[in-house]
Amino acid sequence: MDYLHRSLLGNTVLSWGSAVLVTILAFVAFRLLAVTAAARLARFAKHTRTEWDDIVAAALSRTKALLLFLLSAYAGSTILTIGPGLRRGLRDVAVVALLLQTGLWLSSGIRRWVAIQRKDRPPEEAATVMTMNVFGVAARLVLWSMVVILSLDTLGVNVSALVAGLGVGGVAVALAAQSVLADLFASLSIVFDRPFVLGDFLIVGDLLGSVEEIGLKTTRLRSLSGEQLVFSNTDLLGSRIRNYGRMYERRVVFSVGVTYQTPREKLEHIPVIIREAILKQGDRVRFDRAHLQSFGDFAIVFESVYYVLVADYTAYMDVQQDIYLTIHERFEAESIEFAYPTQTLFLEKQVSE
Repeated sequence: MDYLHRSLLGNTVLSWGSAVLVTILAFVAFRLLAVTAAARLARFAKHTRTEWDDIVAAALSRTKALLLFLLSAYAGSTILTIGPGLRRGLRDVAVVALLLQTGLWLSSGIRRWVAIQRKDRPPEEAATVMTMNVFGVAARLVLWSMVVILSLDTLGVNVSALVAGLGVGGVAVALAAQSVLADLFASLSIVFDRPFVLGDFLIVGDLLGSVEEIGLKTTRLRSLSGEQLVFSNTDLLGSRIRNYGRMYERRVVFSVGVTYQTPREKLEHIPVIIREAILKQGDRVRFDRAHLQSFGDFAIVFESVYYVLVADYTAYMDVQQDIYLTIHERFEAESIEFAYPTQTLFLEKQVSE
C-alpha cells in the first residue's frame, strides 16, 4: 500500500483519490438534490393553488450538470495541497459557476412567474399581459447584467473602469442605434399609456387588422385577409390610429332616395316608416333622427341616424340588413318608389308657318 503515499504533483495518490471521491460524491449529491426537489415540487404544485411552488419547481428544472460539476470539483480540491494562485483560480471558477447557476434559476423563475400572470387572463386585461411581457424582459436583462458584472469582478476585471468605458461606448451605441432605442421607448409608452392592447382592431392609414403581438421593436397586426402587418413602434405611435377596440356603440348614418313623383303626404310619412323600422330592432339600437335632407339631382333624399349599442361588426351588419329589408317592405306596401339615376328629356315640337 506504499504506492498510496507516493507523491504526485505535490500530493499523495491517496489525496488525489480522496479529492476525486469527494468531487463525485458532491456532484451526485447536488444532482440528486436538484432533480428530486424539482420532481417533488412539480408533483406537489399540481395539488395546490399557490404560485411559488410552481415557480421554484420551474427554476430547479434549469439546473445545469456542468455548473454543478465545477462546484463539486472545487469542493474536492479543498483536500489537495495546491498553490495560492491555483486555489484562487479554482475558487473564482466556482463562484462564477454559482453566479451562472443562480442566474439560470432566477431567470427561469421570472419566466414562469410571467407565464402564470398571463395564464387565463380575460380579453379586457390584455394590457396587463403586455405589461407582464415587458416586465419579464426587463427583469431578465437586469438580472443577467448583474451576473456578468459580478462574474467579471470575481475574475479580477476592473469593473469600475469597464462601467465607465461602457458609459462612453453607450453614447456611441445610442447614437448608432437611435431607431432601435426609439422603438424600445415607444413600446414602453404603449405598455404604460395603453393607446391599444392585444386584440384591439386598428386602422392605421389604409391598413387595418387586430393587434396580435406587441414587441420591444415592432407591433404585429393580423389583417382581415390573413396576412401579418408589421409596424415599428415609433411609426405606429406617430400615426393617426383608429381604435375600434375601444368602441362602445356605433353611429350609423344612411340615406334613402325616392322619386320626385312621390306624393307629398307619402313624403311626410317616410320619416315615420324609417323610425319604425329602426325601433323594430329593440334594445339593440337607439334611434336618433330621420329627416328629408335635400332635393337631389334625381331623388328626394332622406337622411337617418341611429346607434347600434354594441361594437361587434357582425351585429351592426345584421341590424342594418333588417332595417333595410323592413324599409323595402314598407315602401312596396305603400307604393313608394326608390329613385335611381334618370334623365327626363323635354322635346319641344316647333310648328312651321
